[in-house]
Amino acid sequence: MWVKICANTNLEDTQLALDLGADAVGFVFAPSSRRVTPEQVGEITRRLTGPGERVGVFQTLEFAEMRNAVRTAGLTGVQLHGEGDPALPGLLKAEFGPSLTIAQTLHWVVDAENATDELLARVSALQATGHVDRVLIDSKVGSALGGTGRTFDWKAAARLFAGPGLPMIVAGGLGPGNVTEAMTRLKPWGVDVASGVEGIPGKKDPERLRQFIERARTARESL
Repeated sequence: MWVKICANTNLEDTQLALDLGADAVGFVFAPSSRRVTPEQVGEITRRLTGPGERVGVFQTLEFAEMRNAVRTAGLTGVQLHGEGDPALPGLLKAEFGPSLTIAQTLHWVVDAENATDELLARVSALQATGHVDRVLIDSKVGSALGGTGRTFDWKAAARLFAGPGLPMIVAGGLGPGNVTEAMTRLKPWGVDVASGVEGIPGKKDPERLRQFIERARTARESL
């Protein structure tokens, strides 16, 4: 079970997530109330101890800007939101090689119908490129590209997560209170949480963080 704690804004929260057993920590460079700069993240990643992926969440950037951000921030992975340049994953792989993992976010529009077939086709197309390592399914509400705190239709999405293809990560509205249900319904490769383990925006709650990681791993063991 892969667990990512996203939207970190400070060293204390980021280190705690790794100490509690998170597999990855994320930093948001896209427009958000939790947005950070590559320079701020570089100061954090240089001081982190222990294993764990350092993942940057990007919206649409030019290749050169993203390449510089990866280096400045000390990232080991990127998560792409929005449509962007379809050549970007290939350019990043050519630049950094397999040491940089690439996750593509696909959005499940909350309250939409018949989203599964469209998303299955998009996952298949991403897999065919050979440049994307993982797919993250997040809720989309209005124009927001993440961080909505809303879940999508897990019952309808079960077929999407069961389909052959890339490792699938579930996000959107997760927290300690529902991560077990999400794991049971979807059986994802990984889970991703941001606001669901916060005390206030931009600041993690240590107990909610601990509970989320423990419950995600316990649920996986029982499947």
